Amino acid sequence: MNRKFSLAHLTVLPWTPPEMIYNAKLIGYDSVGIRSIYMGLPGEPNYDLSKKGRLYQLTKMALSETGLKICDAIEVAKIEKGRDVSSYELAFEAAAELGFADVISNIWTNDKDYYLDQFAKLCDLAKQYGLFVNLEFVTWASVKNLKEAKEVVNVVNRENACYLVDTLHFYRSKVNLSELDDIPKEKFRIVHICDGPSEIPITEEELASTGRGNRFYVGEGVIPVYDIVKRIGDNITLSLEIPNIQKVQDYGSTEHVRRCLETAKRYFDANDTECKCN
Repeated sequence: MNRKFSLAHLTVLPWTPPEMIYNAKLIGYDSVGIRSIYMGLPGEPNYDLSKKGRLYQLTKMALSETGLKICDAIEVAKIEKGRDVSSYELAFEAAAELGFADVISNIWTNDKDYYLDQFAKLCDLAKQYGLFVNLEFVTWASVKNLKEAKEVVNVVNRENACYLVDTLHFYRSKVNLSELDDIPKEKFRIVHICDGPSEIPITEEELASTGRGNRFYVGEGVIPVYDIVKRIGDNITLSLEIPNIQKVQDYGSTEHVRRCLETAKRYFDANDTECKCN
């Protein structure tokens, strides 16, 4: 099966968008996802492309020179108190001009009326730029499992509202595979894949720190990555989001990113073969 693999920016966040694009092409990825909406986290670089300055021009040139396909999303359009989603418009405009069709969003406030209203507005804004909004449930966020994400998408009822499953959050939020079955396949456009240990951290701090810096290569842990992807659909883009501070220290960023792709391909090839045999 000819699966398509994308490089998620969180895997190698110190790389600028142009650096990531050139390296992803050399290593063998089919596409990239760019974290161009600044989240303001400690130590996080700011790759804002909305001002269309030098970084934007270099990113545009890298895409043109490599011919890398744009199958993954820009991120992250957070829903949170104190931020009106209209502030993302310039980021959406820049993303659309660069050829992106998707944006990732997640929710960080417990005020349901507020986040339903803001998510609806986000979808309407994104539609103006031909963008799909992929709602990702995050284990340490306010919308933390698939059931809660379904409620948002169903209530908002926008054609361009979709789901993004991250296999780490899927496992840690104790989502059942059967929960995927009643979602139309067209509502899945991207899946973030990685592996992890059986132990689930208890505190939000531990969930966040391991999620942002200690994910496993696919096949190294206990997450049923293959089964999740099969339920979602074989034709979906597999975005490798595998930040791991220790592996970068051990191998260097480039080799870590290569191993992310190599191990994922080996894992899916082996499981595809086994599936055919059965």
